[in-house]
Amino acid sequence: MLHDSLAQQLYAEICKITLIDPHSHINPHAAASKSLDDILNYHYYTELAHSAGMDQTPLAKDVEPRQRVKAILSHMGRIDNTVQYSWFLEIARTFLGYQGERLTARDCDWLCDTADKLMAQPDWEDQVLKKSNIEKVFLTNDFDDPLEGFDTKRYVPCLRTDDLVFKLHEPAVRERLAKATGTEVIAEALPKLFQHFTSKGARACAISLPPDFSPTAAQGKDSPAGVFWTLAEHCREFKLPFDLMIGVNRRVYEKGVYQGQDLFDQRTSLIQYQELFNAFPDVKFCISVLSSAQNQELVSYSWIFPNVFTSGHWWYSNIPVYIQNDLRGRLQAVPKTKQIGYYSDMYKLEFGLPKFNMYRRILAQVLADDFIRTKTYTETEALQLAKLLLRGNVERIFGVQ
Repeated sequence: MLHDSLAQQLYAEICKITLIDPHSHINPHAAASKSLDDILNYHYYTELAHSAGMDQTPLAKDVEPRQRVKAILSHMGRIDNTVQYSWFLEIARTFLGYQGERLTARDCDWLCDTADKLMAQPDWEDQVLKKSNIEKVFLTNDFDDPLEGFDTKRYVPCLRTDDLVFKLHEPAVRERLAKATGTEVIAEALPKLFQHFTSKGARACAISLPPDFSPTAAQGKDSPAGVFWTLAEHCREFKLPFDLMIGVNRRVYEKGVYQGQDLFDQRTSLIQYQELFNAFPDVKFCISVLSSAQNQELVSYSWIFPNVFTSGHWWYSNIPVYIQNDLRGRLQAVPKTKQIGYYSDMYKLEFGLPKFNMYRRILAQVLADDFIRTKTYTETEALQLAKLLLRGNVERIFGVQ
């Protein structure tokens, strides 16, 4: 909660800004939750509950969903200090009408029954987006996604390319590529993929990258670095920004829960991408880093390179104390037109509201302390900056209206 009256006033005004969410994992065919299990099966809760002592038995696919919900709720008392708990509490209060102070396993039946009733409404998806004040949501689409059966004005396609870069050697990926494009030859397939995606309204290309990856033009065309370089060439040709999510080390905790195995790695440096940034001055590289410790490096690259943009607060940096420090560093050093303030990274629409509200509260406090009280900006100018971070830059960088 904000206890500063100026920040509270700014927060109220910032909440009136209709959002475009520039990165999510939403399934446009099932965007909103159907049950409380859809909410609590989000990896943040399964990994936190497991870390706090819950075994993985309740997470098996054959477990009755209400039993899984009760098992996770029974561990809420161990994680109610975390920001992820506050997200769930805000979801329960805003969307389900929960009025209690502490969520526990005793609330399981009421929460599940209420969620089942409300989420069965045919306009639930619309209700969630309206309450969250979100107009558009960028997706994360597999390269062979037909991109059919959903509103691409509301759910904006984005070509995710991890499999093409890092799994092209796998027969199953080659088969998918051939089925989608008519060829296994990557040089012939990529133009077809980009044409397909852009014809369906795609506004970005995206990939998550390991800490030891260094793209260069000198590598073979079918090597990971070679495919990545060719993707950058197609981003230039088709005028798509390239979202780079840098530094994730997969399967660090090998016995972790689903999606709760990956961590960041301090060996990562943006110097590994210097050749890329220099070679493609016309491509907009929207960069997310996994650790707050790397934020200064990202700030410095965005400060110097016209084609490097700061993008959101990803994963393990998506904690208020890190967001606040990282946001301050960006606002003090990077041109305001080069910053994508926040994205949800959500898998279900209900998470858009608490996640963006967390960012909006932090943004309101930073604007109050660093810009208005210092006489740098008026309140009106501070709100204009907030609109740039939350909408204006997304519209311009990705070309959406």
